[in-house]
Amino acid sequence: MWKEPMILGLDVILGIETSCDETAAAVVEGGARILSNVVASQVDVHAKYGGVVPEIASRRHLENIVPVTREALDRAGLDLKGIDGIAVTCGPGLAGALLVGVCFAKALSLSTGIPLVGVNHLQGHVYANWLTGDPPAFPLICLVVSGGHTDLLLIEGHDRVKIIGRTRDDAAGEAFDKAARVMGLGYPGGPLIDRLAQKGRAGRVRLPRAYLEEGTYDFSFSGLKTAVVHAVERLGREKWGLEDLAAEFQEAVAEVLVHKTMAACQELGVQRVILAGGVAANSRLRTSMTEAGRRYGVCIAFPPPSLCTDNAAMIAAAGYYAFASGHKSGLDLTACADMPL
Repeated sequence: MWKEPMILGLDVILGIETSCDETAAAVVEGGARILSNVVASQVDVHAKYGGVVPEIASRRHLENIVPVTREALDRAGLDLKGIDGIAVTCGPGLAGALLVGVCFAKALSLSTGIPLVGVNHLQGHVYANWLTGDPPAFPLICLVVSGGHTDLLLIEGHDRVKIIGRTRDDAAGEAFDKAARVMGLGYPGGPLIDRLAQKGRAGRVRLPRAYLEEGTYDFSFSGLKTAVVHAVERLGREKWGLEDLAAEFQEAVAEVLVHKTMAACQELGVQRVILAGGVAANSRLRTSMTEAGRRYGVCIAFPPPSLCTDNAAMIAAAGYYAFASGHKSGLDLTACADMPL
């Protein structure tokens, strides 16, 4: 994360995001006001393979990056002369996909002289909460839940961030995708399970909750995934259906995420929670966290679903705060597929 803003001379930021299978560009003013946010999705391309094929994703990014960026500028009513800074995702993600965005951003910076900054994709997800019109106040707990990460953060300022919990095996989003595959639903798993669960009832089939040892804020979802495999094998012999399994699965995930988050709030004396990442769009998680917030007197906030999934507006917002605290990247900026938070 970044230091508290000191110099706000770079106000209008062009964000570029190509970490996985979404080619995205956005223009954001002041780290908060979205002037444009364009996303070219590859979901239909990868769905037939049951997941993202890295080589195909990289090639699609090469095809889409220029027209997507032009569209973002056009929608914002600007050209590159109106851009004060360029923020680009440099990790974590798929190496080839990341390199498309990083190389394109560096070429723009070199040819125009516009300052450049590399942004951690997960920081971008966190800063999506600054795009809602009601920026969160510190201190706060942030639950980052995505396809590759499940982290619990204590954030006391832009430069004061501590990881207090993380997954020990599968991330929550990864568990959703694997469970959906086992259930024969397809890809991406999160939205498909969420929709199917609306027709079912949790509790008709029981799946485990892994709370781990007392006092830890870490997560584990690999056992839950295995339990889904066994549940699918029993499906034809017991009096419940796939809808009930979907409802129970997302209930099991949400229950543990909410329990750990609320426990951290109580122990650390924090009264504000924000959600970030693709799984933050899950309807059951949002409802469960909101209900728990009321019970414990904790303020809960999350971005709209469109800002939970991969987009470039969140990268531009994070880039704004990076520039504001004096960070800049040179032309030696490169992609880091396993960049830590």
